[in-house]
Amino acid sequence: MEVKIGVLHTPREIVVESSQTPDEVEALVTAALKSVDGSLSLTDDRGRKIIVPANLVAYVEIAQADIRRVGFSTT
Repeated sequence: MEVKIGVLHTPREIVVESSQTPDEVEALVTAALKSVDGSLSLTDDRGRKIIVPANLVAYVEIAQADIRRVGFSTT
């Protein structure tokens, strides 16, 4: 699953590939945004932890990861 996090005052977004379910990510985002002093913490597929202060989160987009196809097509 792909999670995009928009950060205030930053032109680029953070993109995380995670094995967590959309419901788990939504619960983490909701819990983090309840407090101004909170932080959003996600773990990617490689085990790296991404922590963003909740007061800097502009938006969070949760979507299925794109399936990357390799090879040639004869159409």
